[in-house]
Amino acid sequence: MSFAKFHFDIEAIRAQVRAVDFVRGSVDEVAQWRHDEQETRANHAVGGISLSANEAALLDMLMEEAVPPSLVSQIVAGLVRSGIAPSAA
Repeated sequence: MSFAKFHFDIEAIRAQVRAVDFVRGSVDEVAQWRHDEQETRANHAVGGISLSANEAALLDMLMEEAVPPSLVSQIVAGLVRSGIAPSAA
């Protein structure tokens, strides 16, 4: 998925995420999710697909907040659907 036309306000989204009641991942789960995410980014890079710095920062922040991958997908899809913070570029 590419959402390059969007620029996300990472700290505003972090505040929203922190306000949501969900079961955060354990330390071990987050470690596995990080590993899986690194593999995904590497595979995308091989295919010529890369994230912008802001997109990577959004996904990194969601990982820092221990958001489960299924909820990450929902959050990102919701942000894109709502057109949050379209880039001026």
